[in-house]
Amino acid sequence: MHENDKAVLRFNDGKLLKGYIREFAPDSDVVTVKDAETEEVLSVNIHRLKAVFFVKSFDGDSRHREKKSYAATKPKGNRIFVKFKDREDLVGFLEGLLPWEKGFFLSRHENAQKGFFLLPADEDSNNIKAFVIATSVIDVTVIP
Repeated sequence: MHENDKAVLRFNDGKLLKGYIREFAPDSDVVTVKDAETEEVLSVNIHRLKAVFFVKSFDGDSRHREKKSYAATKPKGNRIFVKFKDREDLVGFLEGLLPWEKGFFLSRHENAQKGFFLLPADEDSNNIKAFVIATSVIDVTVIP
């Protein structure tokens, strides 16, 4: 992603932070964001987050209900279902290669990844993509 991309940071405790990305790298422990409301530049530890949603707008459409189906979407990679520790779920396409072997990416090991990018299955979603933080997930299923 690029500097100044609009993003919504979802914290593990349910809080949201809307802002503009200043620094983000999938292998970093910190996301730097400029708060859209206060314009304060904040550094957020990635382990406090559930996911970073790169969005089209901060407002979104409160009437839109996310489609949880791949039927009307052109394939963009591996189809996956993600279940978070807070019981929320996401469906979409994994951007890039599977970041785990034999389904065990959530286990801790030396080169464990911080997370992975998910492209929404719903093309009308306000989300462009999400960076899902591995420590906030309880299950990832690859859909054949």
